[in-house]
Amino acid sequence: MKPLITDDHRIQLLDNGAAAARGEKRDPLPVVKLYTPDTHATWLLTELDPADGDTAFGLCDLGMGAPELAHVRLSVLEGILGPRNLAVTRDLHFTPKRRLSEYARLARADGSIND
Repeated sequence: MKPLITDDHRIQLLDNGAAAARGEKRDPLPVVKLYTPDTHATWLLTELDPADGDTAFGLCDLGMGAPELAHVRLSVLEGILGPRNLAVTRDLHFTPKRRLSEYARLARADGSIND
């Protein structure tokens, strides 16, 4: 099984997380998009807590019409299996097109992440 994030993603996520921990006001581009291939759950992650290296932050859409900015543990995502026993996976073709706040605004209006 491929790791959910690459080493480059981890470095960028930790950098964004360190900036947030210092209180810097940023609106970063999402670093990585994760999703479940057999449900409608999607995560656009922008940062990783440098204190534990596991707690990520970003736009979380569990496919129930209420996407929100929230924290999620990568270790929890790694253990999720959908109804067809498919694991959470990384979108290998994802290239962010907008800042996290814009993704969040659009997702709330649409009821889901549509990018």
